[in-house]
Amino acid sequence: MSNDAPGFFGSYGGRFVPPQLETPLAEVAEAYEEAIKDPAFMAEYEALLTDYVGRPSPLFKAQRLTDELGGATIYLKREDLNHTGAHKINHCLGEALLAKRMGKKKLLAETGAGQHGVALATAAALVGLECEIHMGAIDIAKQHPNVVRMQLLGAKVVSVESGGACLKDAVDSAFGVFAADYHDTFFAIGSVVGPHPYPIMVRDFQSIVGREAREQILAKEGRLPDVLIACVGGGSNAMGLFNAFLDDADVKIYGVEPAGRDLGVVGEHAATMTLGSDGMLHGMKTIVLQDEQGEPTAVHSIASGLDYPGVGPQHAHLKETGRVEYVHASDAETLEAFQLLCRTEGIIPALESSHALAHAMRIAPGMGSDEIIVVNLSGRGDKDIDYVAERLAELDS
Repeated sequence: MSNDAPGFFGSYGGRFVPPQLETPLAEVAEAYEEAIKDPAFMAEYEALLTDYVGRPSPLFKAQRLTDELGGATIYLKREDLNHTGAHKINHCLGEALLAKRMGKKKLLAETGAGQHGVALATAAALVGLECEIHMGAIDIAKQHPNVVRMQLLGAKVVSVESGGACLKDAVDSAFGVFAADYHDTFFAIGSVVGPHPYPIMVRDFQSIVGREAREQILAKEGRLPDVLIACVGGGSNAMGLFNAFLDDADVKIYGVEPAGRDLGVVGEHAATMTLGSDGMLHGMKTIVLQDEQGEPTAVHSIASGLDYPGVGPQHAHLKETGRVEYVHASDAETLEAFQLLCRTEGIIPALESSHALAHAMRIAPGMGSDEIIVVNLSGRGDKDIDYVAERLAELDS
């Protein structure tokens, strides 16, 4: 990371916000730096990861999937087995504890697939804070079970009808509320995106995923994997896995983003790394899918958690340096991967995670049987089953 200014990864990142938000965000950054150096704060956080979340999550050898595909051995990092069903709880607990330490009364966030919203509502209930979640109207319709979960956990769910009524618009809406009430509110951004310190803070809280995976694969195989794969929307689950391996030059790393229905049509995909360009979004400099006026374009993914027109700035930097290769998977490939894991391993994966599985399916047959792939299974697919059933019914008709 550059020393020239806080929160930069090479030329990407930073904190580009209206003047009234500069002070509250600087306070979050200062409070975070103090908290992670406080043994009592870290001990409380780590105890909750063990006793509440259920960490460490298993590293599972997917033998039947491996046999079905041929080639490389596939391991799954089972973040779907965490309390609330995804990796999001890792950073939500950290953010909730930090908010309480700062004396805030309310947690505020955006959500796409609803997993961040559920995890934050869970953390808010645990530590005794109010919670307000902004969610695009399209995603509310697609992810109804998660909306009910958030409400049961005591959160207020705000339907965002503006713009494309999806994740980007939910972020815009939540930022507006935060700007009006930052004294009592902690904005708990749900990915490694946004202004400094969020890309660093969320990455750090998520880095437990990669640290565990590294220890687990060394224990099981006596060596590091040949390949890591994770899906990328904003990119929190991917940075969580990748971070522990970035200095291991022999480990090939892939981030998989949504090719959607059609890469050639604006609004039919969310392939930011493939088709985006440098720009500004949500207080950060990063790679953005944007029009000629620099406005974010409409996006689409079968996975609500990935339909975002930008990406975390560290991912943009990792692409620029070539350390991570960013590829894409279509809606159709993702549905195929979703079904294959269900049939071969008895695991229903999130549609987000199924993008990563789709790339594993693509490359594993061409690799040697002595090679190892680790896929981050970032969430479970219970939330997606009704939507998947509808899509499969359309394909059969």
